[in-house]
Amino acid sequence: MRKDFDQELTPEVRLKMKKNLVYIGIFSIIMLFAGFTSAYLVMMGDSFWVKTPMPNAFWISTTLIILSSLSFILAIQSVKKDNQKGLRFFMALTVFLGISFIYFQFKGYGQLTELGIHPVNNKVMVTNGRIGEYYDIKDNNAFIEVDGNSFMQKGKKISDVKMEELQKFMAQFLDFDEEKPFQVNSYAKPFILYLDQTPVAFIDGRLKKSNGENLSTTDKIRLNALALNIKDRRGDFFAKGELGKDFNIYYKGKALEYENRTLKWKGKPLSAYLQIKAIETADTASSFLFIITCLHLLHVFVTIFYLIRITIRSFSGSFTSGDYISLQSGSIFWHFLGFLWLYLLFFLLFIH
Repeated sequence: MRKDFDQELTPEVRLKMKKNLVYIGIFSIIMLFAGFTSAYLVMMGDSFWVKTPMPNAFWISTTLIILSSLSFILAIQSVKKDNQKGLRFFMALTVFLGISFIYFQFKGYGQLTELGIHPVNNKVMVTNGRIGEYYDIKDNNAFIEVDGNSFMQKGKKISDVKMEELQKFMAQFLDFDEEKPFQVNSYAKPFILYLDQTPVAFIDGRLKKSNGENLSTTDKIRLNALALNIKDRRGDFFAKGELGKDFNIYYKGKALEYENRTLKWKGKPLSAYLQIKAIETADTASSFLFIITCLHLLHVFVTIFYLIRITIRSFSGSFTSGDYISLQSGSIFWHFLGFLWLYLLFFLLFIH
């Protein structure tokens, strides 16, 4: 019955009906992303906000989705001329470019995580396992210090070789078990741990405090957190690199500086309250970045299946110059997803 009804409708009416459905879907998606981007702006206003450059892979994916829209336009032009060979080629190319867009989006997420930017459980600043908070590390009568994400000794950045030695030493404390001591293979050569400004000894296969007590569970948890930070070369910030060069931290739209482990604005330290707030604040900016881009990617992923379906139909000769309604409605939605990505990219580029 439904099939007979569809056959009775003129192509113009069928096209209008399908377009209306597409426009309803587009309007719903616009409202969804408008809500997220508005929430982004609101939450940014009174919070510490980490801003990082867009991954290179996102720029590649942008080029790919633009090219896919162009190839879809050429596919429509081909079917209007009953050029079935051109239709098949350009539809297959559109699908290939769309899948490539998805691939490079995931590459972009990988680049973000390499920079220390994660979708969940992120902090603006390191809260656990900071050098100098509970533990210090001494090397050849000089303590290892931290300035931002740089590991220093006697006011100079330590060499990559020394950093690798430190990472190897601290790797002994990565495997954590509350009931068992750390499996320490090497100690005091050349690094020595200090807990609460007193040396930690290694006696009878266990790390011990200066009073002879074994490390408590809390002490081991803190040492494990320090080991994780050193493994990732993380000093005071979760985002890797140098503040002001590789990433920035903003508060109420103001770019902050960092010196002597203190956040500053225009050379003046923030209040003690804001310093504590910065340490306790979650990295909402990075979470929003992942949510917004992943939502768009999900819509692209679902639409790709529809494009594959109509591409298969194009190889069977289902579309002609007199009937290509599915192609038209699919192209409208695909072009919209392309424009939506451009909007999100430039929104994040200038706001994030």
